[in-house]
Amino acid sequence: MKKRFWLLISLFIILAMVMAACQSTAAEEPTVAPEEEAEPMEEAPAEEEAMVDEACMGAQPGDEITLLYQWSGVEEEKLNEILAPFVEQCGVVLKPESTRDQALLDTKVQAGTPPDVAFWNVAQLEQYKDVLVPMDTLGAHGENYADFFKDPGTIDGVWLGLPVKADIKTIIWYSPAVFEAKGYTVPTTWDELDALVESMVANGDVPWSLGMESGDATGWTGSDFIQDILLVQQGPEYVMGLISGEIAYNDAGVKQAYETYGKWAKDPVYTVGGAEGTLSTGFNDAILKVFSDPPEAMMVKQSGFAGGTVAEQYPDMVYGEDYDFFPIPGAQGLQGGADWLMVFNDTPAVRALISYLSSLEGGANWAKAGFDLSPNMGADGNYTDAALIKKGAALANTTGFTPDLGDTIPGGFGSAEWTALVDYVNGGDLDAGLDAVAQAQLEALQ
Repeated sequence: MKKRFWLLISLFIILAMVMAACQSTAAEEPTVAPEEEAEPMEEAPAEEEAMVDEACMGAQPGDEITLLYQWSGVEEEKLNEILAPFVEQCGVVLKPESTRDQALLDTKVQAGTPPDVAFWNVAQLEQYKDVLVPMDTLGAHGENYADFFKDPGTIDGVWLGLPVKADIKTIIWYSPAVFEAKGYTVPTTWDELDALVESMVANGDVPWSLGMESGDATGWTGSDFIQDILLVQQGPEYVMGLISGEIAYNDAGVKQAYETYGKWAKDPVYTVGGAEGTLSTGFNDAILKVFSDPPEAMMVKQSGFAGGTVAEQYPDMVYGEDYDFFPIPGAQGLQGGADWLMVFNDTPAVRALISYLSSLEGGANWAKAGFDLSPNMGADGNYTDAALIKKGAALANTTGFTPDLGDTIPGGFGSAEWTALVDYVNGGDLDAGLDAVAQAQLEALQ
């Protein structure tokens, strides 16, 4: 009896242990099926592929884009750095050609074999307007550009050019160390600049180095300065009126700007060598005279590239201490040069390129590469070079941007403007010179 009792007890214990083991195994089973966990992992590559397809606008790996531009050497390397993320993502093949001869572009266009994309000057937008593809059609992100950056690239109401690379001209270079040693302060208004100039003269210093010799292009630095004076005295709408032809070049406002410039450019008290020095001193040499030891002048009005000229000649000088710049005080907006992207052939790969360069990412990458400035809003805050940071801030905060008159008005206007300026500095009749430029302006814009 006792044996039977303990046998039953043993069987009961064994059964209980088996049931407990089964319950434990069931509890350890996963609450989510393996198939459900794997589902998101399977979708991720599809989502990523969809994003790439959207960014690449239907372009396929191996699709080619022919490019024509004026850049070479370091500039070309920087462009490749900017385009590298686009090329990697879409797998397109770039077929670039570099030349500074616009005749090559003309020949290709006239032969009906233009490049897909050209980076050239604003005047070519007018020249090729009948064969260019509008930026809106290509899906350019116009919201990333201020209207005054798009306006010069808009011909007959159609947006044809994307501004990609810019340089500001409305700046004055000087030596902070020399200013501090002589007790000069950076002016914040035009009247303060004028007073500073007179103070320098009174101290026996030559305020300006205005040399503008540049071979057949002698006069361009002077015409830049005059346009900046127009921005002070008349404003950007006036300058754009000259570009459109609504205001004739022999207008009283232009004459006033010439006379303001002439006071400084013709007198040895105000500029190195007086009129002769202005006409015979090379524009690069004019930059260096401000930073020689001892300096021959206190200031030079020149574009952003002047910093590179100083650094190359005087590699031991430190930007911000030995050389720096300040915006022309009182100028309403900025004058600047720009390179414009124009499209001759509409393809998926070209659309993808335009979408990338006009995106905030494209603007940021342009700034990070340090290829001068980008009008794209995405560039702001992404420059790494100290001088570009300062210039980039000026560009991002400007209320206007006017292109160079000579670069924008086609035909023989530019050379006529330089001729009139050279003749004036050399003692010629100003009214006659301005009349001649006004005639060239009229003929160019008819």
